[in-house]
Amino acid sequence: MNREGSRTGGAGELVEQRGSAPPRPRRAGRPTRKEQHARTHEALLDATIRCLVDYGYAGTTTQRIQDEAGVSRGALLHHFGSKSELLVAAIHHIADMRLRHLGELVADLGDGPGALPRMVHAIRSAMAGPSFQAALELWAASRTDPQLRAALLPAEQRLGSALRVLFHQHAGIPDPEAARTAFESLMALVRGLELTRIMRADQTLADRVVDDWLNTIARQRNT
Repeated sequence: MNREGSRTGGAGELVEQRGSAPPRPRRAGRPTRKEQHARTHEALLDATIRCLVDYGYAGTTTQRIQDEAGVSRGALLHHFGSKSELLVAAIHHIADMRLRHLGELVADLGDGPGALPRMVHAIRSAMAGPSFQAALELWAASRTDPQLRAALLPAEQRLGSALRVLFHQHAGIPDPEAARTAFESLMALVRGLELTRIMRADQTLADRVVDDWLNTIARQRNT
């Protein structure tokens, strides 16, 4: 009987040990399902941006995005049920990238005499490169696509608001209306310069145009 009790007790102890055992540690270097999901999600958004830059809006098909990201059709549809859903997500991804880039450039801007030129350089940088080129494709398409335009406006307003706050912090223009005009002229200037960059033989011209704008603003600050 003692032997039977011993066996029963042993089995009971075995059950207790199994129930209280810590979970098996994850193998080092292997991403969790959540991490893999996030990576695939971002890979699809990044692939969408590259396709917009390389093929334009009309040439950005779900097949090309899928191939560029290196995922299956099922994986793409698991993350985004339609091309429209994917493009809406890409719009906000582009805005996030540009805001993050801008934040890195102005992290230690300070309030010295060189703050305004550095701020303008940061804004020019945020309004250039692949993310801006992809945004241009979406802007052009949104002219005749109300659904795309409705998705694009909030993201652009979020970016514009961050740029406006940054500008007013460092422009040093006391008159609010003059400061507003200066900001809008800067936005039109840097967007136009980037849009026409591929058609300019003299790339230093853009720098001279911006320097001229800075000289004009310097006169407003001193009045």
